[in-house]
Amino acid sequence: MLRTDVLIVGAGPAGATAALNLAARHRVLLIDRLAAPVQRIGESLPPAARRLLVDMGLWDEFLRQGHAPCHGNRSRWGGQEAEQDFLRDPDGPGWHLDRARFETWLQASAVARGAALLRNTTAVDIKPVADGWQLLLHTPSGICPLHARVLIDAGGRNARLSTALGARRLRQDKLICGWLYGNDQGPADDGLSYIESAESGWWYSAALPGRRRVLAFHTDADLPAARAMRDTQWLLRTASALPGLGPRLARAGFRADTAMQRTAAHSACSTASAGPGWFAVGDAALSFDPLSSQGLFNALYTGLLAAEAGDRTLAGDADAWVGYGAELAQIKAAYRRHLAFWYGQEQRWAGAPFWQRRHDAQLDHQQAVPLVAMTV
Repeated sequence: MLRTDVLIVGAGPAGATAALNLAARHRVLLIDRLAAPVQRIGESLPPAARRLLVDMGLWDEFLRQGHAPCHGNRSRWGGQEAEQDFLRDPDGPGWHLDRARFETWLQASAVARGAALLRNTTAVDIKPVADGWQLLLHTPSGICPLHARVLIDAGGRNARLSTALGARRLRQDKLICGWLYGNDQGPADDGLSYIESAESGWWYSAALPGRRRVLAFHTDADLPAARAMRDTQWLLRTASALPGLGPRLARAGFRADTAMQRTAAHSACSTASAGPGWFAVGDAALSFDPLSSQGLFNALYTGLLAAEAGDRTLAGDADAWVGYGAELAQIKAAYRRHLAFWYGQEQRWAGAPFWQRRHDAQLDHQQAVPLVAMTV
C-alpha cells in the first residue's frame, strides 16, 4: 500500500498552493483528473495577492512569468461610470494572468519543493481509519491502494471529496458565464478590467498577456439570455452594441478567435469546510461569484491556510480543523455582504428576473446554512 502524509485531490491553484506549502515538511501527493491545466475563465489577481506570493517565497519567480499588470477596474454600473485605480495601493498593481501558465507554474513549484504529482488520477472508496484514511487511486497504470494521514479537497465546485465525507453542497444562485478569447489588433490597452451591467446580467473584459483578450457575459442559466449566448455571434453582436464595452472593444481592435464556452459561476458553499483530518480549499470550500474578483485570491489564501492547519494536524493538534472552519465562516460572511452591496447598486432593471433575484437575496440571505466544520 502506498503511504503519504497528505493527499490533495485537485491540482488547480488551491491544491497546488497547499502542496507547495506542505511539501518541505511532509510527504505530499497531489493528484488531478486532467492530463494538464486547460485555459479557463478566472484570470484576475488583486494587488493583495502579492503578500501571499511573498510569504510563500514565490514573488520573484511570479514576476518572471510575464503576466500582464492590472492597473485598476473600470465599470459602467447603476447608470454611472466609475474607475478604481491601484496607483495608491501599497501592494502595487493586480494581475491579468495566462491561467493555464499560472497553474502549470504552481504545480511545478510544488513538485520542486518535494510534492509528487499524479495526473489523470482520481480517488474513490474513501474510508476513515484509526490513523487517517484509506482509499483507492485510479491511475493510468491501474488501481493503487493508498493510506493518507490528512486529506485536502481541492476538486473545485463539485467538491466530490467533501461530499463523499458527508458534506452537502449549497448552491445559492443560478449564475453561469459564457466567454471567448481573441486578439487585440489596435492600440495597447490601458491595463484596466472592465465590467458593465445589462438587463439580463453583466459583462466583463480584460486584456491578457500576449495581446490576448477575454470577453465574458454572466446571466442565470434559466433565462433567455443563457440560451441566446450559445451563439458566438450573438455574444459578439450584443457586446458591440453596449454603450461602454462596445466602443472599448472597437478601440482595442478585438477579434475573437475561439468559440464561446460556458461554465458554472454561481456562489456555493458546503455545510462543512473541514473535519478531523480533512480540509476543503478553493471552490470546494467557497465558490465565489466572479463579480467579486476574489476567486483566485481565495484559492491561494485557503490553500495556504489549509496547509498551515494540515501541518498542525500532523504535529498532533487534533482540533486544527475547528479554527480553519471558523476562518472560512468569516470569509463567507464578508463575501456575502460585499456581493449584496454591489448587486444592490444596480436598480435600473429592478423588475428584471436577473436583478430581482439578487435584490431579493439581500433581504433573506440570513436563511443560508452557515459554513461550519463537521465531524465525520
